[in-house]
Amino acid sequence: MYLLFVFATFGGMLFDDIINDHYEPREYPALAYLADRWIAEQPFLGMKILVATPIFRNTLLQYRSLMAGGAQLYVGHAVSSDGKTPVMPCDENVIGILEEDGIPVVTDADVKSGTVDDDFDLILDCAGQFSFCHPKFGFVELTRSGVQFFEKSTFPVYVADSGIVKRIETILGTGDGYFRGLEQLGYGDFENKKLIVFGSGKVGCGIALQGVGRGMQVTTVTDTRRRSSSSDFCHVLERNNVNIIDFLDDAEVCKAIRESQFLVTATGKKAALSVLSVDAVNSYSDLVVANMGVEDEFGEYVPKNRVLNKKAPLNFMLEEPTHLKYIDTSLALHASLGERLLLDCQKAGGKPFVGPMDPPAEMEQSLIMVTIQNGAIGAEVCEMMR
Repeated sequence: MYLLFVFATFGGMLFDDIINDHYEPREYPALAYLADRWIAEQPFLGMKILVATPIFRNTLLQYRSLMAGGAQLYVGHAVSSDGKTPVMPCDENVIGILEEDGIPVVTDADVKSGTVDDDFDLILDCAGQFSFCHPKFGFVELTRSGVQFFEKSTFPVYVADSGIVKRIETILGTGDGYFRGLEQLGYGDFENKKLIVFGSGKVGCGIALQGVGRGMQVTTVTDTRRRSSSSDFCHVLERNNVNIIDFLDDAEVCKAIRESQFLVTATGKKAALSVLSVDAVNSYSDLVVANMGVEDEFGEYVPKNRVLNKKAPLNFMLEEPTHLKYIDTSLALHASLGERLLLDCQKAGGKPFVGPMDPPAEMEQSLIMVTIQNGAIGAEVCEMMR
């Protein structure tokens, strides 16, 4: 009852119609929890907040929660040098819905040119699209790839991807999105097929485990010297009978490429493949090749038409790149860290810290418990956390 009253006040009835038509409450327990609390507490009342989360239908839930907390919402995305083409994939239909609902959609070019004032109180960024701005309180960055833009920042920056919550999205959700992308393109017979995954971080691990679950023989190519790193999941992969090859072993890597039917990159690095690996990819025409990283991980010597979705992350060809049930906790953490940053600044009487900072463990645990207890993926999250 309260939700409908507040969102009608903010012109958000279109949000409710779309959300109710496409989602069940068990798919967004964490964002619903925040909205219910923020309606009463109004932590963002009167604040100008820019949100640069990739613009798709499922991000309407994050926008709605922030508006419930009193935010004067702006939705942002970066564009290329032509001033029009989005740098990050987005859903133009959702942009139209936002504009119809009276929510400003701005680009980085708008802010740089002065068309839109650089006077935001808080920026919930993604991939550092608006890292050049000067928010009154600071930033919350959603992704690990965006941290590089804030390393020397003079503002407080919470990084949502530095904790454990993001594993729900990347291990469970992104792996699922890769295979949904393949299925949409007509690839559906995975049993006993061979898959080679470049990268053993959260995304690579998620794809590999999804492949195992579909009966595939999976090989992961990675830097085995990083096995002790907290961002490496080789130990999980080996427990699930995934073959591990060191990325420096060109002979074994090329052999695995030639024997595979599917190849996907998820290293998080631009032009990550070696020269010999690139040659193998280009020469093996039956290999189904995809990228699941933000960067072009194949490099200039692999043509765009050789890679599904023209080298853009394969799941971004979908209407919903990551199912809401998998991204709900990440979006909730992204927004919650904004509230936490405001409280930190208030207590400190200014900047509590500068540069990137990990999310508080107790905040992550609270949101994970909400997801486990009230969400559709509680059992999957428990299994992942083992």
